Amino acid sequence: MKNILTATALAAALITSAHAENIKIGVILGFTGPAESLAPPMASGAELALKEASDSGAFLGGTTITPVRADSTCIDAAAATTAAERLVSSDQVKALIGGLCSGATTAILQNVAMPKGVLQFSPSATSPALTTIADNDLFFRTSPSDARQGQIIAQMLKEKGIKSAALTYTNNDYGKGLADSIKTNVEASGGKITIYASHEDGKGDYTAEVGALASAGGDILIVAGYLDQGGRGIIRSALDTGAFQTFFLPDAMIGESLTKAIGKGLNGSIGVVPGTDSPGAKQYVAMAEKAGFKSAPYSPESYDAAALVVLAMQAANSTDSDAVKRKVFEVANAPGEKIFPGELAKGLRILAKGGDIDYVGASAVELIAPGESAGSYREVVVKGGKFTTVGYR
Repeated sequence: MKNILTATALAAALITSAHAENIKIGVILGFTGPAESLAPPMASGAELALKEASDSGAFLGGTTITPVRADSTCIDAAAATTAAERLVSSDQVKALIGGLCSGATTAILQNVAMPKGVLQFSPSATSPALTTIADNDLFFRTSPSDARQGQIIAQMLKEKGIKSAALTYTNNDYGKGLADSIKTNVEASGGKITIYASHEDGKGDYTAEVGALASAGGDILIVAGYLDQGGRGIIRSALDTGAFQTFFLPDAMIGESLTKAIGKGLNGSIGVVPGTDSPGAKQYVAMAEKAGFKSAPYSPESYDAAALVVLAMQAANSTDSDAVKRKVFEVANAPGEKIFPGELAKGLRILAKGGDIDYVGASAVELIAPGESAGSYREVVVKGGKFTTVGYR
């Protein structure tokens, strides 16, 4: 009898260990480039969700998860493609969290994720072009499209009585898409864009660009750029020359590295970045602090992107992207029990029993077709050289 019991226990252990594997998930963000200061807290957010699911013991019969980082830069399509190819072919990741910027994200999708049939989930790529891009239903994002951000910006300018604005944008997919949306919505609301001009990242001198913006004039300068390179350079030159005193700062210009670099010269400037005052947002801030990092723009969305990947895998009972992509909307939206940050184990157990969940997460995510967040925004103003939240939209 003892030998029979031992054999039975061994068989059960072998079955469990066969299913309880280790999988890898890629975290591919712009750790270098014009938005590099945003990447570390984003990566930490994604990895926090992956660790939570892995440590729960409830993910796919005890399967564990190892995150693998890669640098997509931000605007170098070739570098992004190479990094993603390495993750998929060499590291054999089951899904990709990223990229950070729209250009790199597009390159990864078209050159690696689609050809290889790998699920890709970006926390922060906001170009409107990604709404209609061919993706074989493999691409999702927890950030809203800049088509929505343009509407929000136009509303804010009108409410504040700002009737004219100069507009400069970084010369890439993200900048052009956002600038088009801003211009269209501002003009539709009766405002005036005095100039609509691109700038390049990585330059040491933006005097000529600021000179053209100043000549056109405007009540405010909208800088649709990146906080660590071109956008920062434009603002510094504008302040140095007295061309503009106040600025509107869209999402990729919001971050501590900008206020630390410019200081009180930014006082009075306003901006927006995806964000919510939902209960999940507050829970996430506390979780991040406990884990040893500070929540920052797109960090909550990164946690949510990673969480939705593992929850969809659980719902599919598979890590195969073709099966997983069919479950993303099911776990992200109603009906089902609401799941907040820190409750991934609960969500995984419900799904394992065949139940339904409605993942709310850190950013109150609600997915709309074709797989992006409907989105809410945090309105900020710079006071005392720091970003201060003044409301939500």
